[in-house]
Amino acid sequence: MSPADAPVLALTCGEPAGIGPELAVMLAADVVPPARVAAVGDPALLAERAAMIGREVEILELGHDEAPPAPRRGVLPVWPVALRAPARPGELNVANAGHVLETLDVALDACRAGRAAGMVTAPLHKGVILDAGHAGFTGHTEYLRDACGVDEVVMMLATDSALHAREASEPDGAALRVALATTHLPLREVADAITGPRLTRLLHILHDDLRRWFGVDTPRIAVCGLNPHAGEGGHLGREELDVIIPALAALRAEGLTLDGPLPADTLFTPRHLEGVDAVLAMYHDQGLPVLKYAGFGRAANITLGLPLVRTSVDHGTALDLAGSGRADPGSLRVAVALAAEMASRDGRG
Repeated sequence: MSPADAPVLALTCGEPAGIGPELAVMLAADVVPPARVAAVGDPALLAERAAMIGREVEILELGHDEAPPAPRRGVLPVWPVALRAPARPGELNVANAGHVLETLDVALDACRAGRAAGMVTAPLHKGVILDAGHAGFTGHTEYLRDACGVDEVVMMLATDSALHAREASEPDGAALRVALATTHLPLREVADAITGPRLTRLLHILHDDLRRWFGVDTPRIAVCGLNPHAGEGGHLGREELDVIIPALAALRAEGLTLDGPLPADTLFTPRHLEGVDAVLAMYHDQGLPVLKYAGFGRAANITLGLPLVRTSVDHGTALDLAGSGRADPGSLRVAVALAAEMASRDGRG
């Protein structure tokens, strides 16, 4: 594929007081991206942040219906979305919450109209969006689910060494894909959210999108139990017996290849991960600490179940690093590379 034929990706710059804008600048300044990336953000902010961190980047402002040119190092095409108020590194401002949401809407519109083959999102700050009055906002994943009108999506993170694995993970555990049965819920609400119908829907999405976007012909998925020791036969909780085991049995009868439910404290070991294409963890802090230990800064977040490609970074806004030039763009590079790979597959399993 020639650079001119590379897929177009919309890169939202995230919270303007965080590291997102400078990560976009670093992506353009330091490497030739594997796609025609159009940053979605405020051009003046991007130019200001480039000067602040000492990167020489040409900010190429485009119309929203104008395609970015072939990728070149040192050039950052931008689909402009104006800030609502000045943005200072590390200083949150609720006035810019609307700006952040507008960048998502612009990227979504580009994907729906066929002007972009996918979107990559830099980190936003949930708290400032809630404080601005956008009640019920829980993150990118849920916002995109609702905007796309789908009933269910799956959050999955993958380390860079897993991005190109087609049939099996590496036995050393370095290659991981971890999907979540629940995402941004208080821990006391998790057990009630784990239902048979929900697990059935999520595992169908995970199975189908591993085939669709990652080319895994026959996905093998390992499923965590909810309770310690996967419930210890009901002595440490009955969710495995009453909910998880029956759901997995029904799905196996449909032809899905599923291991579990397995105790989470032993599932994430080389012996249990060998030959596994993805792990389904029951809640956020059951699966993601393991993945981030294995590959923090070298992993990407993927939203499965959408009618479009969406990836993101594996970290937050890092307000304390904003404007310092010390932010690590590694995860953004992985997210862009993965989105480009997924877009090039165009949904072919």
